[in-house]
Amino acid sequence: MRRHGRYTEDPIVARPDFAWPNGARLAVYVGLGVESYAFGQGMTENLVPGGAPAHDVLNTSWRDYGNRVGAWRVMEAMRALDLPLTILLNTALYDDCPALCAAFRAQGCEIVAHGRSNSDTLADMSPAEERAYVETVTAAITSAEGRPPQGWAGPWMAETPTTPETLHACGYTYLLDWCMDDQPAWLATARGPLLSVPYSQEINDSSTIIGRMATARAFADMIVDQFDQMLEQSAAQPLVMSVILHSFIAGQPFRLRPIRQALAHIASHRARLWLTTPGNIAASYRKLGFRSHS
Repeated sequence: MRRHGRYTEDPIVARPDFAWPNGARLAVYVGLGVESYAFGQGMTENLVPGGAPAHDVLNTSWRDYGNRVGAWRVMEAMRALDLPLTILLNTALYDDCPALCAAFRAQGCEIVAHGRSNSDTLADMSPAEERAYVETVTAAITSAEGRPPQGWAGPWMAETPTTPETLHACGYTYLLDWCMDDQPAWLATARGPLLSVPYSQEINDSSTIIGRMATARAFADMIVDQFDQMLEQSAAQPLVMSVILHSFIAGQPFRLRPIRQALAHIASHRARLWLTTPGNIAASYRKLGFRSHS
């Protein structure tokens, strides 16, 4: 049976115990996907299926709402709740929406590389094409932010068989593409270990609201239930919870209201939590010195 060989069996109940900064047992981060799409080309996220691919103004303008309106509203909500915000950024936004990118910078958001555009996918790239693509994305963020990104979240979370090696070679210290754990985990690469930070495909507005057609209120209930259960479970093992949003989905007013209420529930427990970013989680975990299995 074919296996990817990136990690070994490692049950969470058998691992060494530790604590996050300030003795917290549960680390929580909120990631906001802010994305750019080509018009009539490549991959798409659609609200309504069946539009004419070459001239789909309905879905195109719905996605653009996220950059013109939705991202600003999510930032306002996070600022009001005093919650850190991590941006999963398509670098085409530096050209498309410079004022929005400047606002992320002013709010102190962590920038995670999310490819050039979400019309792209790494899946069919050759190793040379992938290396050039990652280097271009990295250079764009480094130029705009004054420092290279540490984290990678591939468009559509798609990889080639050599993506972890490419990321390692380009200086990345963690990635979010893998969703197999509630703690950071080392991935084996031919160049040395690379850290996987937990990223939820379940507590994710795209897979839940668009993919499974759940209501925003149901999604907000999922956030609260996930948090309450993980806070209870974290007494036994330190954990990471992520809430993944997208500006054109969660930024819609009727969705943002219940989501904001769910995030307020999390914020009300801040004395027991580490409210942070995936980059800080990766750095803290590395300092613990747990040996990679790779």
